[in-house]
Amino acid sequence: MKIKIGKFLLLGALVTYSFVSFIPFFWSISTSFKTESEVYLNHLLPQHLNTAAYVHIATKITPTLYSLFFNSLFIAVTVVILHLVLGSTAGYAFARLRFPGRDILFYMVLATMMIPDQLRVVPVYILFVKMGLISGHPSNYLAIFLLKAVGALDIFLFRQYFLNIPKDLEDAARIDGAGPLQIFTRIMLPNAMPIVATVSILTFQGTWNDLFWPSIILQAPNHWTLPFGILQFQGQFQTDWPPMMALVVLSTLPILLIYLAAQKFIINMQLGTAVKG
Repeated sequence: MKIKIGKFLLLGALVTYSFVSFIPFFWSISTSFKTESEVYLNHLLPQHLNTAAYVHIATKITPTLYSLFFNSLFIAVTVVILHLVLGSTAGYAFARLRFPGRDILFYMVLATMMIPDQLRVVPVYILFVKMGLISGHPSNYLAIFLLKAVGALDIFLFRQYFLNIPKDLEDAARIDGAGPLQIFTRIMLPNAMPIVATVSILTFQGTWNDLFWPSIILQAPNHWTLPFGILQFQGQFQTDWPPMMALVVLSTLPILLIYLAAQKFIINMQLGTAVKG
């Protein structure tokens, strides 16, 4: 009886938390269908469904909605690929390969997580200016890719996951003549799809929503990403809420779709970690 009450209370807490978490997104959707005057009436739902905000962001903003989406998608997908390639190989090296100073180097990598971006913005900016990467040319993208090529969290997650894969699989592959690269690509990586999905979602979401570094590096308007598009509706004295919320809703959809497509891998990773723990 006590167990059933505990489960009921836990379920109630989860439902309440989910409802509270959904309120901001619901408010964004509702506001995107309101007129400017309705926003300040504090009505939960619009009196009449008004699509003027969506028409506005589709036809009147500069740069165009297509350009904002393309730039965000191009940067996010490229950064995800870089994180998966570099993060997985580095994680495999720290988990399985033996070399001098491995543990010290790993702790140094983890220590970089404690350095905020705001602390290194000046030296990074000066370095990129001297390299000619801060300009109105497409070289801006290269600066973003160099800056976001890999993260310490990705290396940590891959390393911890690879440590849980039985070494017997590697030993059997070595007996068959497989080298480190073949073991990584044919044994380790195929068994690490849950962590690949997790890192992909976290990296995509972080890059998709990032405004700090793009605002410093991307100089030309035709290189701007969606956070720039959202920001242009906020003026010094007034905010144009309906178009802003319409763009927020549209920019949320790709992340939501990616999470729904990959949630099976995330659940499998969590279950696997629980069993192994």
